Amino acid sequence: MADINAAEKQHNHAGHSSTSETSTHDKTGIIHEETAHEAAARGHLAADQYGNSLVHFDPVAERKLRLKIDLYIVPTVALLYLFCFIDRANIGNARLAGLERDLKMAGYDYNMLLSVFYVSYIVFEIPGNMLCKYIGPGWFIPAISLAFGIASLGTAYVNTLGQACAVRFILGIFEAPMLPGIAYYLSRWYRRSELAFRLALYIVMAPLAGAFGGLLASGILTLDHVAGVRRWRMIFLVEGIITIGISLIAFLTLTDRPETARWLTQEEKDLAIARVKSERIGQTKVLDGIDTKKTLRGLFSPVTILTACIFLLNNVTVQGLAFFAPTIVRTIYPRDTVVSQQLHTVPPYVVGAFFTLLFPFLAWRFDKRNIFFIVCAPLIMIGYIMFLATDRTQLMVRYGATFLIASGAFAFGALTNSQVSANLVSDTARAAGIGMNVMFGNVGGLISTWSFLPFDGPNYHIGNGLNFATSTTSMLLAIVIQFYTKWDNKKRERVDVNARLAGLDPQQVEDLDWKHPGFRWRP
Repeated sequence: MADINAAEKQHNHAGHSSTSETSTHDKTGIIHEETAHEAAARGHLAADQYGNSLVHFDPVAERKLRLKIDLYIVPTVALLYLFCFIDRANIGNARLAGLERDLKMAGYDYNMLLSVFYVSYIVFEIPGNMLCKYIGPGWFIPAISLAFGIASLGTAYVNTLGQACAVRFILGIFEAPMLPGIAYYLSRWYRRSELAFRLALYIVMAPLAGAFGGLLASGILTLDHVAGVRRWRMIFLVEGIITIGISLIAFLTLTDRPETARWLTQEEKDLAIARVKSERIGQTKVLDGIDTKKTLRGLFSPVTILTACIFLLNNVTVQGLAFFAPTIVRTIYPRDTVVSQQLHTVPPYVVGAFFTLLFPFLAWRFDKRNIFFIVCAPLIMIGYIMFLATDRTQLMVRYGATFLIASGAFAFGALTNSQVSANLVSDTARAAGIGMNVMFGNVGGLISTWSFLPFDGPNYHIGNGLNFATSTTSMLLAIVIQFYTKWDNKKRERVDVNARLAGLDPQQVEDLDWKHPGFRWRP
């Protein structure tokens, strides 16, 4: 059951699957592949008008396929995202190593330098993700990775604040589609319940980037020079070169979609496509063409908008922690060497990485996402209460608070994007909705660049108070989503689906997306 698009080959098969009308089993209970091919070749819907799958799968074949996809797809995108986050956040490490002094920065110049990145990052978010769909993520993701690797390397050679701002603006253009692009890419391969944990397997690179970035920066700074550049410039040079190298490899390892994967057999390709299609109510195509109505459905779904607001609020914390954790550590260990200060930023991120995997893993097993927003938010709230309730004489309490904040904050990236994806039907709507979610998140990143201001140090009451407020509001919005989806699902149960769909042609039914009367929210 391949992409049914004019530009794509018609491989409409459903490996290891069958429709309920034609399924046959052998003595072991495995569904015959021949029947699966016959059922899929008709190109009909794989879910009925109530969202129930018309296709059944051999769970052993599914499990083997899922593991194979995990091993081939996830490591590459995770490594790319690791250096995407490092190339964005290493400016915090460079600040400790003399960036401000060498570029003659003062006052709010550092905040301005952070902000200019988010201007382009926000503007190009949704257009970038739609371009990812149009070109195909197998080529698009490595290409933008190569571009922001070059931009990061270029930062090593800036000599003025203006030059640094220009390079950061360019960096934002190419990094903008990375997070939503990978999330959209993985939604081509995984079921809704599976997606949160797979997103976590690459989004965990954000806290690991904080840990690894600190280790890498401290290691680089022990060198006298690299290719003629010294001090903080070496950080951008070395990390940019590594990003470029990984991007070139990714052109060879990433595959655009299941039916173009050379490492899958034809039966595995059929199964991969059929699994995804079986969850899409009213859809006859896995990968549809870009459609205005479906794009708008993705952008303006109530769950998309509310979830995107949560991600906005959460990103104030996540990005603020990335940019200002080294500064916070410097206030705790003012007499330590720069290398020692860099190393002290590592442990909170390691703990945060553990919970970034744990919560989405539980979301996969329970097929619930929204409830974990409600669970994670109090960890962040408690952390900022600890900051607000202490002063610079209680530094170890504050250091402990960073562990709690990291534990609750980083999981939201996987959970919000998987929640948006799970509550949209068509490929186009998901590309738009995920882009919308990440765009809102990056507005939060822009806010974060002004959350810790020079006059507010060393206690940063404004920054800490702001983050306490955003985490509290996130929890309240998650509660709103929980009640809204439950109320609306009950309302949908009273609708006569057949009567509502009467008179609509197949294209009109597809364009309904989440407004399809048989659709149910899955928070």
